[in-house]
Amino acid sequence: MSGFHRPDTGEFHRGPQPQVVAVTARGNNQHVTDARDDFVRRLTLEQVDRDIFTGRCHAGAPQRAFGGQVAAQSLVAAGLTVEDPDRVVHSLHGYFLRPGRTADKIVYLVDRPRDGRSFSTRRVKAIQYGETIFTMSASFAVHDKGPEHQLQMPEAPDPDSLEPYPLDLDEAHTMHDASSPDRRLLDMRFVEMDSTVPPAYGRPQRMTWLRARHTLPDDQRVQVCALTYFSDLTLVGTALAPSGGRVPNAGLMVASIDHAMWFHAPFRADEWLLFVQNTPVAAGGHGLAHGAFFTQDGRLVATAAQEVLMRERRD
Repeated sequence: MSGFHRPDTGEFHRGPQPQVVAVTARGNNQHVTDARDDFVRRLTLEQVDRDIFTGRCHAGAPQRAFGGQVAAQSLVAAGLTVEDPDRVVHSLHGYFLRPGRTADKIVYLVDRPRDGRSFSTRRVKAIQYGETIFTMSASFAVHDKGPEHQLQMPEAPDPDSLEPYPLDLDEAHTMHDASSPDRRLLDMRFVEMDSTVPPAYGRPQRMTWLRARHTLPDDQRVQVCALTYFSDLTLVGTALAPSGGRVPNAGLMVASIDHAMWFHAPFRADEWLLFVQNTPVAAGGHGLAHGAFFTQDGRLVATAAQEVLMRERRD
């Protein structure tokens, strides 16, 4: 799949424009060729040099690049420099330093600190106009055998029994996160939580079914980058939930500070995943949110954590 193959295969596009990759639409045999609806195109990068790539990002918050796409493209850039196909990403840690601009390219610089016998470590800097807007460390490893255990997935209604999240976001944004991906790429179903239950550490406070609207390539690297894109969805709103959500806190300065993910098992981002979220603490103008991704059969396949800036605005 162009844009994700390693540069040494010769299949990675090197021209002035990213190649448009058609993906099969869910439920029919037509192809999606409009770049607005082509999710793979959102993750496609241009290679400038051995460890230098460029990409473009669509808007999340008004006139700001969507953080989930910046993180996903950073992971794409890191993965393109890992030559061993048996090494898959198992963790990433990123910091949002400055808002990105949507009208200009983002340059991704990859550093290769280590390629050991089992692990490959990469550092990525996303740069615009000479300033770093995002940094990421990502670790890739071979899949080994060892002891296994996991948290049990909480009970949740079947996603097909829930109303789809509307494509008209004007009203929806007042209920959930304003900084979010293009809904034409994402199918989401929110589980109505009992608002009378007081927040408690470890108790789910938000649950959301999600999946890509279109079938994605089988390459697990594509699936992982897609989930990274989706993971910057509702964690901000989760951190604000105990204080009433976004509407009562509209006067606060709210932004993602850092973002971390751990990948535990293979999955498909174009099949239903239950995103179970909670917030253990908010203090000092910061809030912390956790999230876990479960498949429909109850497998815990990924975990996310995000720290959120949520403080009064300064003069």
